[in-house]
Amino acid sequence: MSKILVVDDEVQIRTLLSRMLELEGYEVCQAGDCRTALKQLEFQSPDVVLCDVFLPDGNGVDLVSSVKKTAPNVEIILLTAHGNIPDGVQAIKNGAFDYITKGDDNNKIIPLVSRAVEKARMNVRLEKLEKKVGHTYSFDSVLGDSKALKDAVSLAQKVSGTDVPVLLTGETGTGKEVFAQAIHYNSKRAKQNFVAVNCSSFSKELLESEMFGHKAGSFTGALKDKKGLFEEADNGTIFLDEIGEMAFELQAKLLRILETGEYIKIGDTKPTRVNVRVVAATNRNLPEEITAGRFREDLFYRLSVFQIHLPPLRERPGDVRILAKAFVKDFSVRLARPVTEITPAFLEALEQQPWKGNIRELRNVIERSLIVCESERLDVADLPLDIQNTHYEQSDETTPGSFELSAMERRHIARVLEYTKGNKTEAARLLKIGLTTLYRKIEEYGI
Repeated sequence: MSKILVVDDEVQIRTLLSRMLELEGYEVCQAGDCRTALKQLEFQSPDVVLCDVFLPDGNGVDLVSSVKKTAPNVEIILLTAHGNIPDGVQAIKNGAFDYITKGDDNNKIIPLVSRAVEKARMNVRLEKLEKKVGHTYSFDSVLGDSKALKDAVSLAQKVSGTDVPVLLTGETGTGKEVFAQAIHYNSKRAKQNFVAVNCSSFSKELLESEMFGHKAGSFTGALKDKKGLFEEADNGTIFLDEIGEMAFELQAKLLRILETGEYIKIGDTKPTRVNVRVVAATNRNLPEEITAGRFREDLFYRLSVFQIHLPPLRERPGDVRILAKAFVKDFSVRLARPVTEITPAFLEALEQQPWKGNIRELRNVIERSLIVCESERLDVADLPLDIQNTHYEQSDETTPGSFELSAMERRHIARVLEYTKGNKTEAARLLKIGLTTLYRKIEEYGI
């Protein structure tokens, strides 16, 4: 039930308004002056304040500012017996929802309160969403305890409060877009757009149109004006992923934006001006690309004002376990597969991998493992066969049992299953054993 605070020094008017609102199903509390209203605001947490302009200890127009400072989500409707334009204008400037005259606008009160309640609810939902987004893209969402990762996070935190371009380098799957989002959402541009574009996903012509936009008639199929991604990101941040894949001809246009904040759309004659923070990322060695004549040296120096290298997963000891546990928790909810136990062998097998695809590859493996898992216990048998084989081979090399025939048999069966991509019927045929025998050995060896 929505709650309304009625503030008026005249008891009869206050009681009448309260009764009207109660009949509409609202919970109502009352106050006769500014001081009492602020106390009620603290203890009652109303959604809407219906307030007289002239009060014994103050002015309702000024009270709007005080209410908004204390409870920014609350909406205030001001009532006055003698309305005037300057007060109305100031009230709206101070944050009032509306300003109406008593008597003349009595029939408007209930519909107005209803709209104000909806706005107050929307304010609360928006605040929760902003908090959720802020947490999702905060630096706390970057998981890991390794020194290499913490050094990268520290640099990103320092640069996020500035407007300088940032160049993120590192292998595929190291989390460059996560860092770009964290930099944006921890900057003064956080409430503006974050626009991401993968420069390797488009041809030169299409990328130019997507990034910079075009005028109607500038080429076949250009039926109307189109805003580019830079224009969409105005006052916000644009993330240029795989910047090393950008066509050489477009690099000059990007350099001009970085230097002047201006560019010319396809088919236009006048420059378009934008205020955009650029965060770029690449898994290529840009100095080598410069030497090969595929990347502009002046653009590299302009982009790399602040460079952050994201370490590969194999250089982050201990972080595989942290990430794996976080992914298991996430996917167990998404896939409705509750997991109560993760065996040490499962985590050990993950740590033995080189993770050439880094965090993205690890995440995919965890998702697959939960899909195939048939219990609430994640074990090595739930991992892809190649990871199982690596784990058993490395484990066997350090144990006396590695010379036993059973150990050799288990490795051989695992290799054949990997060759047949898990097709047990085909594996049994190649091994020249019965399918029932193969199932028994798979269960016996935990393959």
